[in-house]
Amino acid sequence: MSASDDVKQPKIVVGVDGSRPSVEALRWAVRQAELTGGSISAVIAWQYPITAGGLGWGVASGFDDVDYADLSGKALKAVIDEVSPPESVTVHQLVIDGNPAQVLLDTAADADLLVVGNRGHGAFADALLGSVSERCARHARCPVLVMHGAASDRPAG
Repeated sequence: MSASDDVKQPKIVVGVDGSRPSVEALRWAVRQAELTGGSISAVIAWQYPITAGGLGWGVASGFDDVDYADLSGKALKAVIDEVSPPESVTVHQLVIDGNPAQVLLDTAADADLLVVGNRGHGAFADALLGSVSERCARHARCPVLVMHGAASDRPAG
């Protein structure tokens, strides 16, 4: 057994939702994994939409035939294809039902690094830090890198 056999491969968890900051987060994580010999768990979380109706608030899953897990998986694959990681970097695709922040925190519980975009597709797109990235930064058990969009996406000033 060599000394390199004892070295644990770094695990990087990346939150992906299709937003420009999440694409840049995955792009950064791929470069980091290349440098460190790490692997990536690219995670997209989904939830059934909540609707209001005559019976109050409820989950819309019973009212449509949309496969949200499949749509989320396709969105994740599209981002991975866009980033085009080299063969030397292993990217595990995880499509998980649940609250995005909690899914990322749970997935990153044994990770060496969690990488998230500064904001996703939430209601407050101009916020400096989104609710998911803020919760991850506050509660993750590992270091968290919050990635902003590409420099060309940022307003001048």
